[in-house]
Amino acid sequence: MKKALQTVEWMAPGANLSAYMQGVNAIAVLSADEERSLAEDLYYREDLDAARRLVMSHLRFVVHIARSYNGYGLPLGDLIQEGNVGLMKAVKRFNPEKGVRLVSFAVHWIKAEIHEYVLRNWRIVKVATTKAQRKLFFNLRTAKKKLAWLTQDEAKAIAEDLGVEVAQVYEMEQRLSARDAAFDAPEDSDDDSSYQAPALYLEDKSADPALQLERADSEQDSCLRMSEALEELDERSRDIINSRWLTDNKATLHDLADRYGVSAERIRQLEQNAMKKVRAIMEA
Repeated sequence: MKKALQTVEWMAPGANLSAYMQGVNAIAVLSADEERSLAEDLYYREDLDAARRLVMSHLRFVVHIARSYNGYGLPLGDLIQEGNVGLMKAVKRFNPEKGVRLVSFAVHWIKAEIHEYVLRNWRIVKVATTKAQRKLFFNLRTAKKKLAWLTQDEAKAIAEDLGVEVAQVYEMEQRLSARDAAFDAPEDSDDDSSYQAPALYLEDKSADPALQLERADSEQDSCLRMSEALEELDERSRDIINSRWLTDNKATLHDLADRYGVSAERIRQLEQNAMKKVRAIMEA
């Protein structure tokens, strides 16, 4: 047993998975009395060797749990490694006076670490962030192994069982059905397939710094030319242009006619003449 313990200590699950599993299975399972004695040594006397033996004797249990998450397309060795982290956290927090076996206490911590790893790595974009979404993610994915697209009754039943809204069930179903896509087209893609790359149809051409600078320069130049052109007008024509086009509360022809004591038609003529003069100055 000592040899098996020493072997497992320096082996990582990802290095040689088969050998790792053989190693953890070679470690004897602790009896209830042995487990309680070691747990008391750790809890009351902070005996690190007792903690090591408790962890080692339960590594096979982590492997068993990690295997149930194989369907997520993630390396089994990584799942085991994350589960081992959860096991060590459980051992650290285990109170032998509670009257339960360590394996019953540790299952929550092991699954919690594996869940976090799955959610971080299953997709580029996280599919679940809140506690309710995480619960829905794992339960709905299990149900989807047996069902096709959910019917209204199935979605309602799942929502009632998990205590969430039906809309949340449908939203998570869509997230589970989505797939990650590369932003750029693959190097070996041809013209018939490369157009599907998001880099081509999501490009925001308006964000081009060169175009933005050119647009800003053009607007600044236009404003400068407008100011110079207005300065060439007589005071009345300049007031008419400002009142009709360059203020938030635009005046009507009749408003200006009353202001200057002329007809609305005369104001319209003055406006047209002023606009022609401004345009000619700006285009010069």
